[in-house]
Amino acid sequence: MPIELDLTADELLSTTRTVRKRLDLDREVPLEVVRECLELAVQAPSGSNRQGWHWVVVTDPDKRRRLGELYRRGFEAYRSAPEYLGNKTTGDAEVDATRKRVAGSAEYLAEKMGEVPVLLVPCLLGRVDGATGAQSASYWGSLFPAVWSFCLAARSRGLGTAWTTLHLGYEREAAEVLGIPYEKVTQGALIPVAYSKGTDFKPAGRTGLDEIVHFDTW
Repeated sequence: MPIELDLTADELLSTTRTVRKRLDLDREVPLEVVRECLELAVQAPSGSNRQGWHWVVVTDPDKRRRLGELYRRGFEAYRSAPEYLGNKTTGDAEVDATRKRVAGSAEYLAEKMGEVPVLLVPCLLGRVDGATGAQSASYWGSLFPAVWSFCLAARSRGLGTAWTTLHLGYEREAAEVLGIPYEKVTQGALIPVAYSKGTDFKPAGRTGLDEIVHFDTW
């Protein structure tokens, strides 16, 4: 039965975590709950109010499996790269332990992506391949706020999500799986959606503001 958590706005904003190992792969996600989240998502701002977003909700087992395979291919390429956090150490035992946990969680999701009950592919009309930084920022600014609103709405309903992009190395293949017109529409992410095993997420450790906030000058 759909639930709604009793969270204040601050609690919602500070506890919407990336969920991987705690995604419940066996519990069905009602499509009416996904629609509720999307109704809230499309209240987000959109440049010039164009509302060029489209949302592909994937529940078909074969299509989920095929998207999962593309994601796993992207993850394998990422895992072999020097910058992959699982390949680096800092010498700080606490930091390295956290990195190891995150890496293990990411590896789990790479194996299980195709089994998640709902995969959401947010898209935007047009393409910005080879665009300038300004053009790219303007373009994605009309999609990403809505995607994050979806994640917040999902959290408030007991659902877990993870913002992933590794399948985009195979975006054209994903477009073929989903019937997306690749030349006219760009995929922005691949969001696994499932009920979370428990809803007791807490604020995460973050870098102190004094190290990252600049007033009037860098």
